[in-house]
Amino acid sequence: MKIKTKIFLLAIVPFLLAIAGIGIGVHLQATALAEAQRETVKAAYLSSKQTELKHYVDLALTAIAPLYDDVHGNAQDNAARQQQALAVLQRMDFGPDGYFFVYDLQGNSLMHPREPDLVGHNWWLLRDPNGALTIQQLIATARKGGGYVRYVWHRPSTNRLEEKLGYVVPLPRWGWMIGTGIYLDGVKETLAGIDARASANIGRTTMWIGIIALMGFGVITACALFLNVSEHRSADAKLKRLAQQVVESQEHERARLSRELHDGISQMMVSVKLLLESALARLERAGAPHVRVPTAEAALGTALTRLSHALREVRRISHALRPSMLDDLGLAAALEQLTRELGEETGIEMRVEADHESRTAALPATVNTALFRIAQEALTNIVRHARASHATLTFAVRDKAATLTIVDDGQGFDVERTQADSRRGIGLRNMRERLDPLAGMLTIASQPGQTVVTAAVPLPHPVSPRIAEPAHNDRPT
Repeated sequence: MKIKTKIFLLAIVPFLLAIAGIGIGVHLQATALAEAQRETVKAAYLSSKQTELKHYVDLALTAIAPLYDDVHGNAQDNAARQQQALAVLQRMDFGPDGYFFVYDLQGNSLMHPREPDLVGHNWWLLRDPNGALTIQQLIATARKGGGYVRYVWHRPSTNRLEEKLGYVVPLPRWGWMIGTGIYLDGVKETLAGIDARASANIGRTTMWIGIIALMGFGVITACALFLNVSEHRSADAKLKRLAQQVVESQEHERARLSRELHDGISQMMVSVKLLLESALARLERAGAPHVRVPTAEAALGTALTRLSHALREVRRISHALRPSMLDDLGLAAALEQLTRELGEETGIEMRVEADHESRTAALPATVNTALFRIAQEALTNIVRHARASHATLTFAVRDKAATLTIVDDGQGFDVERTQADSRRGIGLRNMRERLDPLAGMLTIASQPGQTVVTAAVPLPHPVSPRIAEPAHNDRPT
C-alpha cells in the first residue's frame, strides 16, 4: 500500500468512525428522549383523564346523593328511590361514548344507557378477548373502596372493542357499583403523534449528520486530491529538473569525451601517422634496390591507410558526441557539418537553409544543444526508416522563438500509432523530452512522400548576434 493511501486512510477512517459514533450516540439519545417524552405525556394524559373521570363520578354521586342519603321509609320506598337514582344516572352523559353504568356486587347489570340489552343479565363470568374477567375486576376494585381499572370494552360509536380506562366506586348500602370510563384512543393518537414527530426529528438529525459526514469526506478527499496533485506536480517538476540535469551531464560528458578524442587520441594518431609516413619515405629513398624491403613498404602503406580510416572515424565520433562548431560557430554551422558528413555517408541529399540573422544569432547553450540533438535524431530516423532521397533542415531565429524544421520525401509513417506504441517512437519521445524543460513544442506531420518535424523553442529574451563570425562557417574541425 502506498504511503499516500495510508495517509488518506489514517485521515478518513477515524473521521468516519467518529461520525458513526456521533450518529449512533445522537440516535440513542434522541430515542431515549423521545421515549421519556412519550412516557411523560402518557402519564400526564392519563392523570388528566383520571382526574376527569373522578370528577364525573363525583358529579353523579352528588346528583343521586339526596336519594341515597334518605334512609326513611320502607323497602318499597327504598326501591323507588333506587329507580329514581338509576333514571338520573341514565340521563347523565358526556359525549357519544361518555356514560355511567351500574352493576350490583353480584355482577347483574342494573343500568347501561348505550347498551340496554345488557340490563337484567348477570355478567359475572364475562371475559374480554385476552381472557380477563372484566366485571369481576370492576367489582373487586369497587369493594376496595373504588379506583381506576383498565379493561377492554365494546365502543358504541365504532362498534369495536377498544381499551378503556374506568373509575368505579361502591354504594355499600344499596350493594351497587357505579362507574364511568373514557376510551384511550386519544392517548394512542397523542402517543402516535409524539412517536411520528420523534422519528421525523431523529431522521432529520441523522440526515444532517450524514450530510456533514459527506461534506467532511468531500473536504478530506479534496484536500487529499489537492495534496496529491501538488505532490505530483512537485514530483513532476523535480523529475523534469532531474532529467534536464541528466541531459546536461550527458552533454558535458560528451563534450569532454569529444575534446579528449579530438585533442588527445586524434593528435596522437596524427603524430603516429606522421612517423609512419616519415619511415615509409625513408625506405623509399634508400639508395640501393637490394636495401629496400617491398614487404615492409607494403605493410607500412597498409598501416597508414588503416590509420587514416581510424583517424577519420575518431573525428566522426568526436563530432557526433559534441561538435566543436556548436559552441564555437553556432547551431547553423554545426547543422551544416552534420548534414554534410551524414549525406556523404548515406548518399541522401541534405541541406541546411538559414538566413544571415539566424546564422549569427547567439542562442543559449541549452537551446543549441536541444535543437542539434533533435536534428541528429530526426536525420537518423530518416536514414534508418524513411527511404528518402532528399532532406531539408530550415533553421530560423526570431525575437521570441527559435524554430527548426526537418522535411524529407520519404515513405512517411502513422504518427499516432507510433507515439502510442511503447516499443516504438523512442526517438520521438526523446525529442519531446528535450523540449519539455525549455517549454518547447514538437509537431509532427507525416504522409507518404513527405514528413515534417518542427521543433520550436521560446526565447526568454531577444537574441543578439555573435561578436564575430568566422570567414568559413562550413570548415570542419
